Amino acid sequence: MSDTVTQGIRIVVRPQYVPEQSQPERAHFFFAYHITIRNEGSVTAQLQSRHWIITDGEGRSEEVRGPGVVGQQPRLAPGEQFQYTSACPLTTPVGTMHGSFHMVPEDGEPFEALISPFRLAVPRILN
Repeated sequence: MSDTVTQGIRIVVRPQYVPEQSQPERAHFFFAYHITIRNEGSVTAQLQSRHWIITDGEGRSEEVRGPGVVGQQPRLAPGEQFQYTSACPLTTPVGTMHGSFHMVPEDGEPFEALISPFRLAVPRILN
């Protein structure tokens, strides 16, 4: 799990292995991650874009950038939240993800709301 606050924007991530969409014998491991973005600050802010760094268990990294999340650019007033689920395939049973959401507040400078690293792992693979 990951839980980070940047300038009043809290991002909580809960990863989950999806065995029914994985094929370990073919080095295909599928992970979902559930994200909650909550505006705990005092200013409305809009998510403009995302940036992810995905690293597999052998240290290979891939960067993903794009507008919004799941086709949306949510605008969050103070106290509001937005939730979504996305997914990531890996060729190893363990990996990590981290990144940021580019946020634009109504009355201030744009900033990167950080997403702390979280582990993608097949259950019981590490102990």
